[in-house]
Amino acid sequence: MPDWRPTASLDKLKIRARMLQGIRAFFVDNEALEVETPILSAAAITDPQLESFSTRFNQQNYYLHTSPEFYMKRLLASGSGDIYQLARVFRLDELGRYHNPEFTLLEWYRCGFDHHQLMDEIESLLKVLLDKNTLPVKRLSYQQAFIEALQIDPLDASAGLLNECALAHGVEIPQGMNLADKDMWLDWLMVEKVAASFNKKGFTFLYNYPASQAALAKLDEKDPRVANRFELFYGELELANGFYELTDAAEQAARFADENRLREQRGQKVMPVDYALLHALESGLPACSGVALGIDRLLMILCGAENISQVTAFARELDSNLENN
Repeated sequence: MPDWRPTASLDKLKIRARMLQGIRAFFVDNEALEVETPILSAAAITDPQLESFSTRFNQQNYYLHTSPEFYMKRLLASGSGDIYQLARVFRLDELGRYHNPEFTLLEWYRCGFDHHQLMDEIESLLKVLLDKNTLPVKRLSYQQAFIEALQIDPLDASAGLLNECALAHGVEIPQGMNLADKDMWLDWLMVEKVAASFNKKGFTFLYNYPASQAALAKLDEKDPRVANRFELFYGELELANGFYELTDAAEQAARFADENRLREQRGQKVMPVDYALLHALESGLPACSGVALGIDRLLMILCGAENISQVTAFARELDSNLENN
């Protein structure tokens, strides 16, 4: 018999409800509009780091969104002004202590903000939600973080030099690693050594990622080797990913194509591009910054939970409700 009971206690569900109320009150006070956008789309994310759930309707493939970003940018291009959304999102092959295939993202966009101003606002929101006047927060560049943890400059190092760095620091090379793929090395060293060096009981903003990992962020005007992208960590746990948003449609189309070529090289499925987003960018996306913050992980910190299932009413239900005959 399947266990029908919730995975989260009633006390933790009450904390969750208060957090959602606090988020909505914060954005009411700060004059951002709550929106809802579709979960299903004929287009999908091309980012090689993410995989989408798919389904079919009327003989056509559709995808469950990994983030509401594309639809929200279409709203911004239509003149919505500052917006936010508490969205249920879906990512394939993500299951573990900090991962559930279905989870909650808080995503919001501020017109006229750069990524540093958005980091300021995230700090303000965290103080409200965690009920603290001050927080242990550090900001450092991606380059600085690698130099401090590994004594290597990630912007100039080759894949071969990163390989040598991994061996010198006793980093085990995972099976199937493409030794010529610099970004794979950077991602692996980030997980194994760099993020592991962050303050275990504090927040760390890591900003100015390599241009090759720009995703949907602008490249920096002063140093085109880096992108105006940031991530927020608590200890080594990633909580948020944000951008000073790319507004150039041609550049975005080129990045989608590059990501699909990389997916093909890595043996992943090539994904359908969101041309509606590209047309919206052509019409004019206002200068803005946006961020996606994982609510379930933030709740884990607030509650002192050890597993994401402890803060989610019904986690990991993909096959548990199928009764054996």
